[in-house]
Amino acid sequence: MKFLLSSADTLDRFAHRCGGVLGWFTLAMVAVQSLVVALRYGFDGGSLALQDAVTYLHGAAFMLGLAYAMQANAHVRVDVIYRILSARGRAWVDAVGCLIFLLPLCAFIGYGSWQFAASSWAVNESSNSADGLGGVYLLKSLIPLAAATLAVQGLSQFARALNTLMQVEAGSDESRFSQSSTQASARPQAETQLHPLVREAAPGSASEVGA
Repeated sequence: MKFLLSSADTLDRFAHRCGGVLGWFTLAMVAVQSLVVALRYGFDGGSLALQDAVTYLHGAAFMLGLAYAMQANAHVRVDVIYRILSARGRAWVDAVGCLIFLLPLCAFIGYGSWQFAASSWAVNESSNSADGLGGVYLLKSLIPLAAATLAVQGLSQFARALNTLMQVEAGSDESRFSQSSTQASARPQAETQLHPLVREAAPGSASEVGA
């Protein structure tokens, strides 16, 4: 259990730090977009490189922010019964959903986008415009990178769900053991509380054995 929790905490800290960095990306995107609008309508000018920079910052904040949103539980849930489930039920939903839906989806996106990004790297793809921002291969590399970071955060969620299930099972075993022990200890106590005449009349009592 300690290993699962320590691993999940490490992955959560990584996602949280990435989210903090991406927050500055969002602020920079707003600032650059404001500058583009000011140049266009205030000075009758513009810059394609600045417009491409807005696209790059938005892509990085969106794609790499998927893992942070999952760590912060900010994704929209379509399961309407999740909120009314017990801790064990929620853990089962998280564990099964991660194994059946999330991780296979991340593998599909990563595999499908790997060749897409590799082809862009092979030709050092840049903007189609002469004044545009280069490094389009970096933008396309965000797709497999986003799949990888989302899968890592999914493993963190699976580890926490598995830890919850193990704790619930351990707690139920302890409760059953304590209940059986209480019942076993209550039977001799109940016998000692019987009236002496009742104990003597009971089958297998010491008086009958002596007789």
